[in-house]
Amino acid sequence: MDEILEARTLQPETTRPVLTANGVWFSYPDNPSVLKDIALEVMPGQRVGLIGPNGAGKTTLFLVICGMLKPSAGEISLLGRPVAFGKFNPQVALVFQNPDDQLFCPSVRDDVAFGLQNMGLPREEVEARVEEALSTVGVSRLADRPVHHLSEGEKRIVSIASVLAMRPELVMYDEPSANLDIRSRRRLIHLLQSSAETILVASHDLELVLEVCERVILIDEGRIVADGEPREIMGDEQLMEAHGQEKPHSLIPHQIPHH
Repeated sequence: MDEILEARTLQPETTRPVLTANGVWFSYPDNPSVLKDIALEVMPGQRVGLIGPNGAGKTTLFLVICGMLKPSAGEISLLGRPVAFGKFNPQVALVFQNPDDQLFCPSVRDDVAFGLQNMGLPREEVEARVEEALSTVGVSRLADRPVHHLSEGEKRIVSIASVLAMRPELVMYDEPSANLDIRSRRRLIHLLQSSAETILVASHDLELVLEVCERVILIDEGRIVADGEPREIMGDEQLMEAHGQEKPHSLIPHQIPHH
């Protein structure tokens, strides 16, 4: 009996999901059932891609997860606790597709500090976290620059810094590579690959999803139609075409022409 009790004591505790969605539905007044019975779990440290055609419900799902929209049915939980809708929740953060929707302070430093100040942190900790976040994304040199003087790629990276400074458990990226040049896109990919946070990435950039994510969820017409290993799902040409997607170019076999 003592050996059995000891074995039970040594068993590792089951890891708790960062995100749980159970039977989530959402409708806009002029667009019913944008989300239909969404059910998923995301475990700590996972990098999950969310793909699907325009209008599939990807951004709406993000807004529901972070509490900006309240589902018409179902439940969303973060670390086992129900999401408080309409309230600031630093455990989950959303990086908007358009950084101009996120950056509005006079300087980069002010923007990165904004969320921390709303968390009620003391000034010394705010300053330390701002410096840490800017250093993490490699843009410390921009701290005192006016936001409207930044390039599109710089704005995107500063948006990410403003989110990381709050040390959220879950970070959601909505089309993070949109309008980025090759160098900025590659820098973004490296940043996402090295992320310590659990991340969800909604993107039409399927090659980015292949490089960054270990799991992919295909959503269409508000429903999850596939969930699994990225190369398996995105390599299924019939499945992808049935839901408005193309098989990524890197997954198409290339033949060297004979001369």
